Amino acid sequence: MELQEFIISVSKELEDPSINKQRKRYLESYISDLLEYQKKNPTTKETPTQFQLFCFLNPDSLECRIYDD
Repeated sequence: MELQEFIISVSKELEDPSINKQRKRYLESYISDLLEYQKKNPTTKETPTQFQLFCFLNPDSLECRIYDD
């Protein structure tokens, strides 16, 4: 699924009044992160994985470090 389509689907789910508060908080945070990712990578059409998104937002995190051999 393309990034823009995915953002729309998450937004639609967020509008559902029957979702619980925890899910709503998660989706609000997730969509915020996706929009930031999209803003900084306007040509990217692919939806990032959770890990890619985490590393984009936290490049100095130990999990995201890349070492050359």
